Amino acid sequence: MTEMLPGIRYLPAYFSADEQKALLEEVRAVVAQAPLFVPRMPRTGKPMSVRMTNCGALGWVTDQERGYRYQPIHPVTGKPWPPIPPMLLDLWRAVADYPFDPEACLINYYDAEAKMGLHQDRDEQDFDAPVVSVSLGDTCRFRVGGKTRQGPTVSYKLQSGDVFVLGGEGRLAFHGVDRIYPGTSTLLKNGGRINLTLRRVTPPRASEIIT
Repeated sequence: MTEMLPGIRYLPAYFSADEQKALLEEVRAVVAQAPLFVPRMPRTGKPMSVRMTNCGALGWVTDQERGYRYQPIHPVTGKPWPPIPPMLLDLWRAVADYPFDPEACLINYYDAEAKMGLHQDRDEQDFDAPVVSVSLGDTCRFRVGGKTRQGPTVSYKLQSGDVFVLGGEGRLAFHGVDRIYPGTSTLLKNGGRINLTLRRVTPPRASEIIT
């Protein structure tokens, strides 16, 4: 069996059914302020199969003209992203093993046909902090490997309420979503999966270190 890199952790059923419902309401409040949009690939402008938005001081976006990046405003509304919900900050503080709070939370919505190819999360300036993700809704087949795209991978069926952490040596592990299993959860009225990904983008500032 392929061994995961040190620092990668799978925390199944981290959130109870009631906690998932409460977290979903917080996500809906974010989406009401920062609507889902379709990210597009650099250079080609090809639309990705997920729809997304963000919350926090910074949000991840991508488009044909400027490519992958973080910015403080929604690309469609031009307004600042809403703050990260308290439940997600509590999660980060409990599992991240990192002394400073996240700056971004990506919110990706996968319908029944959506997927995400193997990739690394490396648009951040700070790789000391982990990437912490939460699954809500339908189960997905999540694949994680090593630091090269061609290396062996391990697959997990991530269910609603599961948490996955990419940290330590595994911070830059290649990972992706191969498929969604429709009808495996009743959390989302219209089905699909929401993935919440907490990230630290920049190194700690002096003011954070002092306080």
